[in-house]
Amino acid sequence: MAHKLEVFSAGCKVCSDTIDTVKKHAGSEHEVVVHDMQREEIAQRAAQHGVRSVPAVLVDGKLAGCCANRGVDENVLREALN
Repeated sequence: MAHKLEVFSAGCKVCSDTIDTVKKHAGSEHEVVVHDMQREEIAQRAAQHGVRSVPAVLVDGKLAGCCANRGVDENVLREALN
């Protein structure tokens, strides 16, 4: 089953590294969309999904467990894709 992964990014090095990690684990079978948190409408959408810090990842419209606190846990992300 293909998943849609959305990365909320502020354009920093940590965000760039997270985008690379998400793309690596998503491969070609999952869709990856990167959102720029500098845009007001994106920041509002992020807040609606409970994003409190960046980088943050949504998997199929839900805040991934890897991002519920601070940072991204690759193992939790990998589990969300299975």
